[in-house]
Order: sequence, then structure tokens, then C-alpha cells
Amino acid sequence: MSTRRELRVAGQAEPISHFTDAVEAGGFLFVSGIVPVDEQRELVGGDDVVEQARCVFENMRAVLAAGGCTFADVVKVTVYLTDVADRPLVNPVRQEVFGEIRPASTLVEISALVIPGAKIEIECVALVPS
Repeated sequence: MSTRRELRVAGQAEPISHFTDAVEAGGFLFVSGIVPVDEQRELVGGDDVVEQARCVFENMRAVLAAGGCTFADVVKVTVYLTDVADRPLVNPVRQEVFGEIRPASTLVEISALVIPGAKIEIECVALVPS
């Protein structure tokens, strides 16, 4: 029998729409797209995509931990950028976070994100350790 568990994580902004921070199902943790905001949903990092990326990954670290995972458990990442030219700026932050781990990855340029001024959103899927 498959189980499904929704996670709302302390310190994360309240979702804007009808979703939760992550869902654990079938041995995986599906982490919703994370934008660079604090608990009050205020933009973090101003116009600096590197600082925005750091915020996103710190929020992601908290969500992963709530699901019993770390970045070492991440198997898939999808990155949304409002300007694909920011990729070389974000990559060093990704390398800091993942170290030697190389998850499958997709990068998509989009016209805008739900938070005005946000330049990056990242979602991921992690394998929950048994």
C-alpha cells in the first residue's frame, strides 16, 4: 500500500496557492518550487541572482530536512530563471550545495515568477533514505 504525506515546514512562507512545501510518496520527496523569500514572503537578495539562489537553496535545505533528506538524496532538479544568461552566476552556488553529487537537471527560462523581482525558482525530487 502506497502512502502519501504532505509537509508544511516551519520557517517557510505560507503557500500563495493550493499547494504544500513537499509531498512524500512512493519513496520520493517531491519539493515544490521554491522562490527567494523569507517567512513573511518578502523577496531576499534584491536584484542579485546569486543571493536569491543562496536563499532558495537554504529554504530547500529546510524542506529536504523536514522530509528526512539532504542534498545528497536529490535525484532531479528543475531550475527556472527569468534570464538564462544568469546560469553561470547560479552554477557555483549549485556546486557549493551539491558538492560531488550531480542530480539530473533541467534549466528553463521563463518570462516571470509569482514574486515580483524574483529571478529564480527551483524544485526538486529526492529519494527518501530507507
